[in-house]
Amino acid sequence: FKFEDINYAVASREDKEAMFLEYSELLNSLDSGATTKITINNRRLNRLDFEQTILIPTTGDNLDEYREEYNKMLLDKATGANSIVQDKYITISINKKSVEDARTYFARVGADLIAHFGRLGSKCVELETDERLRIFHDFYRVGEESSFHFDIKETRKKGHDFKDYICPDTMEFEKDYFKIGERYGRVLFLREYASYIKDAMVAELTDLNCNLMLSIDIIPVPTDEAVREIQNRLLGVETNVTNWQRRQNANNNFSAVVPYDMELQRKETKEMLDDLTTRDQRMMFGILTMVHMADSKKQLDSDTETLYSIARKHLCQMATLKWQQVDGLNTVLPYGLRKIDAVRTLTTESTAVLIPFHTQEIMQPGGIYYGQNAVSKNLLVADRKKLMNGNSFRLGVSGSGKSFSAKEEIVHLALSTDDDILILDPESEFTKLVEALGGQVVKVSATSDNHLNAMDMDAAYGNEKNPLIEKSEFILSVFEQLVGAGNLSAKEKSILDRCAADVYRDYIRSGYTGEVPTLKDMYRQLMLQPEEEARGLALSSELFINGSLNTFAQPTNVNKKNRIMDYDIRELGEQLMPLGMLVTLDSIFNRVIQNWKEGKTTWIFADEFYLLFRYEYSADFFYRLYKRIRKYSGFVTENVEELLKSDTARLMLANSEFLILLNQASTDREELAALLNISENQLSYITNVSVGSGLIRCSGNIVPFENTFPKNTDLYKLMTTKPGES
Repeated sequence: FKFEDINYAVASREDKEAMFLEYSELLNSLDSGATTKITINNRRLNRLDFEQTILIPTTGDNLDEYREEYNKMLLDKATGANSIVQDKYITISINKKSVEDARTYFARVGADLIAHFGRLGSKCVELETDERLRIFHDFYRVGEESSFHFDIKETRKKGHDFKDYICPDTMEFEKDYFKIGERYGRVLFLREYASYIKDAMVAELTDLNCNLMLSIDIIPVPTDEAVREIQNRLLGVETNVTNWQRRQNANNNFSAVVPYDMELQRKETKEMLDDLTTRDQRMMFGILTMVHMADSKKQLDSDTETLYSIARKHLCQMATLKWQQVDGLNTVLPYGLRKIDAVRTLTTESTAVLIPFHTQEIMQPGGIYYGQNAVSKNLLVADRKKLMNGNSFRLGVSGSGKSFSAKEEIVHLALSTDDDILILDPESEFTKLVEALGGQVVKVSATSDNHLNAMDMDAAYGNEKNPLIEKSEFILSVFEQLVGAGNLSAKEKSILDRCAADVYRDYIRSGYTGEVPTLKDMYRQLMLQPEEEARGLALSSELFINGSLNTFAQPTNVNKKNRIMDYDIRELGEQLMPLGMLVTLDSIFNRVIQNWKEGKTTWIFADEFYLLFRYEYSADFFYRLYKRIRKYSGFVTENVEELLKSDTARLMLANSEFLILLNQASTDREELAALLNISENQLSYITNVSVGSGLIRCSGNIVPFENTFPKNTDLYKLMTTKPGES
C-alpha cells in the first residue's frame, strides 16, 4: 500500500501527541500472524518526467518567450534546493495455505489500514502490479524512469520473466558495499538504540539529498505469549534478587540494599508487564535498515558518515552490514522479506517513535505551481479543478504579495491553458500584464472611451430557455440602483417589465441580430407610457441615461470575446460605482454561462475584494456566484485584506477548498486560527514573514510555503507592483 505524508513536523504539540497516539493505534491493529514493513523511498526527480508533467509546452505564438522564462524558473526551483520526491509504502506479508485465503485476508487488512490512515489524515491506496514493479525498476535502473512501460501479456508472449524487465544489467557485491551498473550502494542497519529516541530521527535520516530507502520491519508478538515471556523474565529477576539477599543474610549482612542494576532490571521488567497488561501496549520485534546510493565510492562513504553522525546525534548507532549486503538489500526493499536477524524487542510506543511522517506535500499532476514547501523545499503544485470546490481566497495585509501571487496564477493559466480569464480590477494593477498577454483592458468609467451596454443580451444570455425573463430581472436591479435601493414600487416594477418586453421585441424577432437596445431606448419607452410613475422613473434615471454619467447607456464598443478580460473599475466614482458594479458583474456572469455551454472553463479574479463588499448587490452577487459557479466550470479567486468584517465573506471563506494565507495582521491571525483550525506552530508561518510566504490550505491540508520569483525576468517586471521595480 502507498500512503501520503501528513503535516507532523509543523503541527502543534497537542496535535503531534494526537497523531502519535493514532499511529500507535495503527501499529496495535497490526495482525500478529503477519509481518509489516514500513518503507520511505527517496527518489530523485526525473527531469524528463518533470518536464512532461509541470513545464509548459511552447505553441509557436508570441507568448513563447514568457513560457521559456517561466519554465526556466520552474526548473531552477525543482533541481535547486531539493529534487527529491519521497514516497511511503507499507507492505504486509502473511503465510496462508492458498491464494484465495491470502486475498480474503489482504482485503480485510487493507480496509482496516485505509481506515486507520484516514483517521491520521493520510490517504492510503493499494498499489497495482505495474505500480509495484515500477518502484523496483526505478530503484535498479536510475535514469531510465521515464521509459517504464510494462505489459504482462506482451512479456508472457515473449516467454520473458518480469524480473528481466526490472533488474539491472550488472550487480557486484563486496564486503561492505555493492555496485549496480555504474552506481554504488550500501545497506546499513540500526545496531544500538538509545533509551530515549526523538520522533524526528527517521525524518532526519531520510532528509539526505540522495536516492535512498529506509525500512522498518515490525513483527507483532501475540500478547498472551509476550505476557508469559515477561512473567518468566520477572520470575528470573526476582529469583536472582532472593538468592543475592540469601547470600547477604548468610554473611550476617541484614541491612544490605539490593544492587542498583538488579533493582533497575526488576523495575523495567515490571514496567514492561504493566505496559502489556494495563496500558494497551503490544510487544513487537523491530529492525530498521536502510540503503543509500551514490555516483562514486567517495560520495558513498561521505553519505554513510553523515548517516552515522545523524544516528549518533540521537544516541543511536548505525552499522554497515558486513558480507550481508545482498540480504540487507532484500530486507530493505519493499518485497516483504526479512533476511537480517538483528531484531530488537520494542513496545508499541517505542516503535511509534520511529514515525514515518514529516511534512505534507501538494503535488497534483497537471496543476499550477504555487511555491515551494517551506519545510522540504519541494514544489507545491495544485490543481483546483480536482477539488470539490475550486474557489479560492488570498488573504494578507497590504504589501504581503496578494496581487503578485494572483498574477503568477494568471500567467500560468494564460500560458498553459485555453481557459478564459476575467479580472475585476479596482486598482488598475493588472493592466500592464493583461496587455502583455494579449488580453483586453476595459476601462469602466464616466469619462472612458470604453462602453459596456447595460442592455446587452444575446441568445445565450442567462441559463434559461427565455433570456428575456432573466434580463428583465436584471433591468429591475439596474433601476433599483438608479432610484435608490428598496424604492421601487410594485407598480413601477410592472411598468419596467412591460417596457423591457417592448424594447427587446424587434431584436428577439430578428434572431438576436442587428442593434442591441440601450438604456436610451428604455428611457424613450418609459416616456411613451401613460402612467405618471413611468415619467418619474425616466426622470430618476436621466443622469445615467442622457446625462453626464451615461457610459452604460451606449452600445458596447469593446471585444467581449477576448480570452483575457481586465475590467478596470478604478475611476468609476461613488455615484457610478453601484451601477458600474452591476453591469460589469452581469457581463462576467454571462460570459461564464456562455463558456459553460461551449465546454470552456472560466477563471474569475477579483482584486481588493473588500471594496466590492461595500455594496449590497455586489456582495450578494459574489455569494451566489461562489455557490453556483462550480456548476458552470468556473473558479473564483479573491484577493482580500479586510475580509473578516463581513459575515457573508466569512461564510465563503469557510467553504473554500483552496486558500493562500500570506502575512497577517495580529488581529486577523487569531480569528483565522479559530475559523480554519490553524495550530500555533503553523501561525508562525503567517507572522512577520517575507513577501510571498505563508500557508496554503488545500482540501483541508495546511502546508507552509515560500515563493520568490527571479527579479531579472520580463515576467517579474510585468507582475510587480512595487514602485521603482516595474
